[in-house]
Amino acid sequence: MAINQEFIGRTYPPTEIYSVGREKIREFASALGDSAPCYFDVEAARSLGYPDLIAPPTFAIVVTMQAGGQVIHDPELALDYTRVVHGEQRFVQHRPIFAGDEITSTVSVDSIRSAAGNDMITVKTEVHATDGELVSTVYSLLVSRGVGEAS
Repeated sequence: MAINQEFIGRTYPPTEIYSVGREKIREFASALGDSAPCYFDVEAARSLGYPDLIAPPTFAIVVTMQAGGQVIHDPELALDYTRVVHGEQRFVQHRPIFAGDEITSTVSVDSIRSAAGNDMITVKTEVHATDGELVSTVYSLLVSRGVGEAS
């Protein structure tokens, strides 16, 4: 069943505020295997001109997952998540995420298309600081695999 095209442009409410902590940044960088000092040492980050530790660019995924869940679990969309695979991910960093940032995410359905019996939904999630500054934009392509015909 094709996903309803009327969802294109639908925007969901912002997530609750996420407070970025130093340890979360360190844990994320460690999980990536990235040992850049600016992710672990406050003085190293400050020597580069940053106010505190900076997060790896893909850290935004941590705060966008909750926003994306609003789309995935929207009963009106009727998406069967058991048939969904992650197609691709793209991050546009407007400025680094810093330890101490308080950020929120707002997700919208950017596009929906069908190909080879699969529905492809692109969602765009904007991450903002609580002062309104755009920090990051994350694009995610979700592929809802079609049901093959019985042989």
